[in-house]
Amino acid sequence: MADKVERSDREWREMLTREQYYVTRAAGTERAFSGRYHDCKIPGTYRCVCCDQPLFSAEAKFDSGTGWPSFTAPLDAEAVETREDRSLWMRRVEVLCARCDAHLGHVFDDGPAPSGQRFCMNSAALKLEPAEEGES
Repeated sequence: MADKVERSDREWREMLTREQYYVTRAAGTERAFSGRYHDCKIPGTYRCVCCDQPLFSAEAKFDSGTGWPSFTAPLDAEAVETREDRSLWMRRVEVLCARCDAHLGHVFDDGPAPSGQRFCMNSAALKLEPAEEGES
């Protein structure tokens, strides 16, 4: 993994849209079915909107029916970190970018094989790098 990316709150606010800041820096959640990638089927790599770290392959994406982009696993286990999230009177597992600590979403143990996990991410935390023509 690349070196940690650290910026001041002011720098994050200047480089991100209001929604991207709310999701990634304030641990917000976009409304279900409102994000640009919830039903996207374009092949490629989903990267962190804050630091450009590769996070998920479109090949690991599946339709969870939840309204958020969902993946079976990250590209590399070291690309993300998890921690307990007890906000909103629930107990969940938050997923963060390991490089810049951006809030990406949550992971649940109700996904399909092979991992059995559902990495439920916010579109606002991601940017899709489409695959080159001929790549999957």
